Amino acid sequence: MFVKAINVRFLEGTSLEMTFQDGKIVRYDMARMFSKFPQLGELKTNRALFERGRLDPGGYGVIWNDDLDFDAMSIYECGEVVGYSETTINQQIGLLLAKTREEMNLTQVELSKKSHIDQGDISKIEKGLGNPTIAKISKLFKALGKSISLTLL
Repeated sequence: MFVKAINVRFLEGTSLEMTFQDGKIVRYDMARMFSKFPQLGELKTNRALFERGRLDPGGYGVIWNDDLDFDAMSIYECGEVVGYSETTINQQIGLLLAKTREEMNLTQVELSKKSHIDQGDISKIEKGLGNPTIAKISKLFKALGKSISLTLL
């Protein structure tokens, strides 16, 4: 399964809410992990540290400092779904591109070489940022051996 977080909010106690690229909003209490990972207990005793957490640049987890981090996949799979946010077409395309690329065991650099599209542009597209043209999207999926089609709903 492929998940990327796009936002994290720190709630009361040791709970957080993470919004994922597919629109799912998941609540997770970090206290569940204190017995398994004692180093995370610092998040309970140090509120300022807990609130300084941030998403890692790829959206794969939360980072508090060099010693404390937690993966987004665990939050996605074990947390409580509390809502959904509307996703943009760019986020949907980015998620599909990243998922397809990873299923084919390709890095962004490898896809860049195959598609002749800059790796930085691929990164932005996968994050749902920027405004890629249909031609660029088509070129990326063609490099992955896929074709795209549009459907009106």
